[in-house]
Amino acid sequence: MKCPYCGYSESKVIDSRPADENASIRRRRECLSCARRFTTYETVESLPMVVVKKDGSRQSFDKGKVLGGMIRACEKRPVPLAELEKIASEIEQDLQNSMEREIRTEIIGEKVMERLRSVDQVAYVRFASVYRQFQDIDSFMTELSKLLAER
Repeated sequence: MKCPYCGYSESKVIDSRPADENASIRRRRECLSCARRFTTYETVESLPMVVVKKDGSRQSFDKGKVLGGMIRACEKRPVPLAELEKIASEIEQDLQNSMEREIRTEIIGEKVMERLRSVDQVAYVRFASVYRQFQDIDSFMTELSKLLAER
C-alpha cells in the first residue's frame, strides 16, 4: 500500500477493526518513511453481475432497482425501510453466491416475492401483480387463493 503523502510503498498496520457491519475491514497504517498515518479499507471483490431482461437485453445488476420495486409495493404499508434494505442486500448476496454472472429477471423477481410474502402479504400481492403482469381478475384471484390456502 503506497503512502498517500510521500508515495513510499512500505507501511505497518497500527489498528484493524470491522467496518460497514462486518462487510469490510478498516486498517490504520503508518508509513515507514514519513511516519504519517492513513486509513485503508479492505473489502471482498465482487464480480459484476448482468441482468438478462425479458426482452433479451442486458444491463448491470442494480440493488437500488430491487429496493425501489419493493418500496413501491410497500407504499402505505407498515414495513420499515431498514427491512427492505436488508432484503435487497440478502438478494444481492444470494445472487453473488450463486456464482452466475448472468441472472434472468425472473430469478430476481421470484426471490423478491419469496421474501415479501413473509414480510407483508399485501406488498407481496402488489409486487406479484406487477411482476407477473396479471391480465385479468381471474389470474389475480388465483394468486390470492394460493396465498389464502397457505395460511
